Amino acid sequence: QVQVVESGGGLVQPGGSLRLSCAASGTIFSINAMDWYRQAPGKQRESVAGITSGGSTNYADFVKGRFTISRDNAKNTVYLQMNSLKPEDTAVYYCKIRVVLSEYWGQGTQVTVSS
Repeated sequence: QVQVVESGGGLVQPGGSLRLSCAASGTIFSINAMDWYRQAPGKQRESVAGITSGGSTNYADFVKGRFTISRDNAKNTVYLQMNSLKPEDTAVYYCKIRVVLSEYWGQGTQVTVSS
């Protein structure tokens, strides 16, 4: 059984920063990749950023230059540093880990950007 738990969300003013964390635990032999998604009210879930086991990263255009994804393989943890936050970044942020033949999602953490 694999558990995925996100943390670090909250309320922040426009222009502010937050750092999200996602920790995977349980029977994990090897994590191939770890990804962040988000879903705003009334919208579909969308990809935000991803990082492979080798450290290769990818970002959605709307977060390039503002968000940074990183991971600690020893801790099975992925981070999302979010800077210059905008109201349109308000969403529930989800973490997904990809292992061989399967993937696991967390329950999400709310990020609200508002003055």
